[in-house]
Amino acid sequence: MATVAEPLPRAGGRDRFFLYLSLAMCAVIVAGFALNLALGRSSFALPPIYHVHSVIFFGWVALFLTQNLLVASGAVRIHRRLGMLALAWVPMMVAAGVAMMLFSVRDHGGPPFFDLREFLFGNAADLFCFAGLVLTAVAMRGNSPWHRRLMICATAILTGPGFGRLLPTPFLVPWAWIIVGGLTPLIFPLIGVAGDFLRARRVHPAWLWGMGAMIFAHFGAEAIAFTPFGESVTRAVVAGTPGAERDFAAHFP
Repeated sequence: MATVAEPLPRAGGRDRFFLYLSLAMCAVIVAGFALNLALGRSSFALPPIYHVHSVIFFGWVALFLTQNLLVASGAVRIHRRLGMLALAWVPMMVAAGVAMMLFSVRDHGGPPFFDLREFLFGNAADLFCFAGLVLTAVAMRGNSPWHRRLMICATAILTGPGFGRLLPTPFLVPWAWIIVGGLTPLIFPLIGVAGDFLRARRVHPAWLWGMGAMIFAHFGAEAIAFTPFGESVTRAVVAGTPGAERDFAAHFP
């Protein structure tokens, strides 16, 4: 989330496209969690780890949107200075995400409509894929086309939980995790691909590398989760906790 190399004095069509794409992504994430609250499926009366996790993850959403607004308005210098926060924020995201996942699987076995094994391995893989894409984007901050596309791909991973709360996920068993975690995050990069093609009749390779990393991480974890190794790791993680009492297979709650 760092910066482009050359100043942008005013927003062009390309900048507006990325701004609208980022707005749509943030809207999905916020709408998903807001719907959970409105329907009573979640509340503020939860253990502190939920609130810490929420502050850190929604902090990233706010930072991501702010950075796109700054570029679209031509405030590139501020964008550059604020962008270095990403380097501090990514480790917090990974730590909070792993902590929340472990608490969830041990406390109640995670969401029942996801297989416990794929939920454990898939979440971890997606988190580290997010971190890898963000850090790569920051390292390529001098190359605006790569930087902004990789950042979109990274943050698109976070839309999975938003989509999962908007879709009738329990009715998607046994494909819920693949659909919610693996396929829906690809929607926004694919929109980016379409935007590139319509504008320039070619697709920037950053989209292909970003989506390739997302697919490899998520579906690679999916394959490992159902091996004897994945089974043994999952059982070791939840051993002696309420999470060990649930059927590992995805089921309707």
